[in-house]
Amino acid sequence: MAGVGPMTQDWEPVVIRKKAPNSAAKRDEKAVNAARRTGAEIETVRKFNGGTNKAASSSTSLNTKKLDDDTENLTHDRVPTELKKAIMQARTEKKLTQAQLAQIINEKPQVIQEYESGKAIPNQQILSKLERALGAKLRGKK
Repeated sequence: MAGVGPMTQDWEPVVIRKKAPNSAAKRDEKAVNAARRTGAEIETVRKFNGGTNKAASSSTSLNTKKLDDDTENLTHDRVPTELKKAIMQARTEKKLTQAQLAQIINEKPQVIQEYESGKAIPNQQILSKLERALGAKLRGKK
C-alpha cells in the first residue's frame, strides 16, 4: 500500500484541559480574587459556628430551645404496679431467682430487675416470654 495515492494526515487535534475546580479550590483566596477581577458574582455565606472547634452537641441549638419551651410533660410508659407484683409473685412461687428467670427467657438479669422495680418500658414480646416461663397471665388484667 506504500505506493497508492498521496499520504495525508487524518488526525484530529486533541485538547487536554485541567479538571474543573472542586469546591475547595473555588473557595481558595486566589480563585476568589480572580473572580473579582473578571467581574463574576461572588456569594459569601458564613456558617454558624464556622471555624470553631465546638462539637455540635456541646452548643445549644434551636431544637434544644424548643424542647425547653415545651410545656408538655412527655414520658415513656412504665411497668404498672400490678404487673410488677404479679411478676414477683409468680417468680417466687416457682422458686426462681431473677437471674434464673432471665436465663429461661433468654434475656439479661437486668431486664427482670427493671420489670420488677417498675423502671422498664413494657415490651409485649418480653411479657409473653415471662407469661410462658412463669405459667401466669400477666397481661390483660386491667
